[in-house]
Amino acid sequence: MPETTSAPHPPDLGVRQTLEHGVLRITIDRPTQLNAVTGRGLDAIATAFESAAADPTVRTALLTGTGRAFCTGVDLSTSDALTGPDSSTTLDAANRAVAAIRAFPRPVVAAVNGPAAGIGVSLALISDLTIATRSAYFLLAFSRIGLMPDGGATALVEASIGRARAMKMALLAERVTAEEAVRTGLIAAEHDDASFGTAVDNLVRHLAGGPTLAYERIKNAVNEATIGQLDDAFSRERQGQLALAASEDFKAGLTAFLEKSEPNFRGS
Repeated sequence: MPETTSAPHPPDLGVRQTLEHGVLRITIDRPTQLNAVTGRGLDAIATAFESAAADPTVRTALLTGTGRAFCTGVDLSTSDALTGPDSSTTLDAANRAVAAIRAFPRPVVAAVNGPAAGIGVSLALISDLTIATRSAYFLLAFSRIGLMPDGGATALVEASIGRARAMKMALLAERVTAEEAVRTGLIAAEHDDASFGTAVDNLVRHLAGGPTLAYERIKNAVNEATIGQLDDAFSRERQGQLALAASEDFKAGLTAFLEKSEPNFRGS
């Protein structure tokens, strides 16, 4: 089957989509921003999964990034992303993208080709099989700018590695290497950077030839048993994040981030 581009998104959204041999490949394509996403980009990811859900020619999906990163979170250089009138829109788009991957009826592979931070962690962990290059890492850096994890991360990380490690990762903004992520159960596998592409291709080819009806039942059962409270997490995170985005601490944290300085948090 020749490669075809399915429902292409405008380039400014930073998302590309192709379908080949039953594999829907969705690529976050903003390499100069290390694949930091906008609200519109997150909506494009959600639309790609939602539109393909009923397509019988799609037998598995692959989510990855272009260049050196998988996804480094929401693009904070767009100043209104978390502080302006579009702040709730961005949060809703993040939740929609994560929910769309959870609801997608075939297996989703996250090929983490580099750093995954912020919403990038949620996009990776909601996928059914997450594999990473040895040089990749996972980072919830929200507390560094006076925010809390969102995109369902408070549920997804805890479901994978337990409360104690989830707290450490979220409160201390601890960077978790790919090796540690495998050892602790955060992700399924890691591979040498040189062999990563081959490993990804082999995995999605295997899934595309597998029993998709059984895969759907397995996915639904495991997700219900482990992240059945994801919608509640979305709600809690949305409420908390919007309150934090209006705080003086976040203003200080964002300013420090943009100026590459240390923030002065005052608890207000």
